[in-house]
Amino acid sequence: MNIREDLERRERETLSQYAAFSAETKGREREDARCDIRLDYQRDRDRILHSKSFRRLKEKTQVFLTPEGDHYRTRLTHTLEVAQNARTIAKALRLNEELTEAIALGHDLGHTPFGHAGERALARICPLGFSHSEQSVRTVEVLEKAGLGLNLTFEVRDGIKNHQTSGNPKTLEAQIVRFSDKIAYMYHDMHDAVRAGILAESDVPREISDIAGKTSGERLDFFIHNLVSESYGQNDIRLPEMANITMKKLRDFMFERVYQNTEAKSEEKKAEAMMEMLYNYYLGNINKIPIDIRKLLDIGDRPEQIVCDYLSAMTDRFAIAQYEELFVPKSWIV
Repeated sequence: MNIREDLERRERETLSQYAAFSAETKGREREDARCDIRLDYQRDRDRILHSKSFRRLKEKTQVFLTPEGDHYRTRLTHTLEVAQNARTIAKALRLNEELTEAIALGHDLGHTPFGHAGERALARICPLGFSHSEQSVRTVEVLEKAGLGLNLTFEVRDGIKNHQTSGNPKTLEAQIVRFSDKIAYMYHDMHDAVRAGILAESDVPREISDIAGKTSGERLDFFIHNLVSESYGQNDIRLPEMANITMKKLRDFMFERVYQNTEAKSEEKKAEAMMEMLYNYYLGNINKIPIDIRKLLDIGDRPEQIVCDYLSAMTDRFAIAQYEELFVPKSWIV
């Protein structure tokens, strides 16, 4: 009995005509024997979940650098919240939940330590440029499994690459993740900012709170419900005009009060300087980079890319430890 084929049949019977069906995937870069009990997107989800890059997300900054409290979000908890929101939306729209979850779990695998501060530093100093969405694709295609990559399906890689606003994803499932990412970070980043004393729920302008709700939970519910109601039965994922305008206003408010807040971001310049110093050091000492990354030089990858591969894979804690090892003087021990 081939359970996978039975699951593929059930997908065709139950999912929307606009869903990405597992049996119709564009496939993988390398031929890979199909599993007899798991669908292809389910296998991708499992591969991401078991990857080293996924585990490292627990020690990477979301908004607040190395926070003291136990309850602030990390890049891992952000990823899990994106995945949960995305599955809720996909299920309501009768789209492919497993494809949606795989994209969501993989969308930030290539993110730098220290959040967007680390990304800005590498984008500024590396002549090749740097984008965490492109690096996330490189992570699953090349860097995982000592250079073999995870060999994911086209649809998952496309969704990871195009999860930012500027992207143009090919599936509705990927469009869901793109929205879910925004919804999740505006929800939990405000929640963390309130916990940190950076702002209060009452600071949210009335033009936003009167429409979307007066608490983070109410706004989360508002955006998800509006996304589902506007997209149901459509070959597009979109918000109603008023909800879309409200989301943009909330995002602008968060940038003004949190993402560009001098108190919340006071350590980011230090983090950027640290990343630049590490970049310059490893570019001049490429032999110090682990062999499983360094061997990519043999297939023509440039040293600048190899350094970015190594630095972007670091956790906050490991990057700080490397910096201290290389640049902070140690006491003389007799």
